[in-house]
Amino acid sequence: MEIAVLNINGQDTGKKITLSDEIFGVQANDHAMYLDVKRYLADQRQGTAKAKERSEMSGSTRKLKKQKGTGGARSGDINSPVMVGGARCFGPRPRDYSFKLNKKVKALARKSALTCKAQDGQIIVVEDFTFEAPKTKKMVDLKNNLKINDKKSLLVLQSENKNVYLSSRNLEKSKITTANQLTTYDVLDAQALVFTESAVEALNKIFENK
Repeated sequence: MEIAVLNINGQDTGKKITLSDEIFGVQANDHAMYLDVKRYLADQRQGTAKAKERSEMSGSTRKLKKQKGTGGARSGDINSPVMVGGARCFGPRPRDYSFKLNKKVKALARKSALTCKAQDGQIIVVEDFTFEAPKTKKMVDLKNNLKINDKKSLLVLQSENKNVYLSSRNLEKSKITTANQLTTYDVLDAQALVFTESAVEALNKIFENK
């Protein structure tokens, strides 16, 4: 499909760019997207939760009362999980929540997400640009010009641009990424995808053999 290329003022430059059907026009696979988003969120988990179990407690190990003859339940030491201030039974331990997903499944998930956004008309392509200095107002003006100021946007660049990144860092609904770091989660989470011309070309090369 062809899409008009805009400048940073939101004006049509008269140029067109072709979005490859192999990336933006595939048969969307919901399950692949689900798995890739699940993998991404699992990778974000620190997995540092830890609670002391009975053997790790430093309290006294003296038996609180005799085993029989009290008319009540048997009781061990003060570290028992049934006691106030005691240990936790089968508590959490530090662990790694991440899991592996095949490269082809991840590629299919990203293509499916991009296809969904293309079909919903949520993709914008702008000319390559940069900012001479980090200015949040410049990014606000850009979003206003593209009429996405009230939407959660994802700007995809060919490579890292420090000034552009710093200009958007204070904006709650703006996120910057590069073509080679694009994730299924970021694509689906955004209400508007803004690609630079070079980012579209970079994306074509990334998915060329996938």
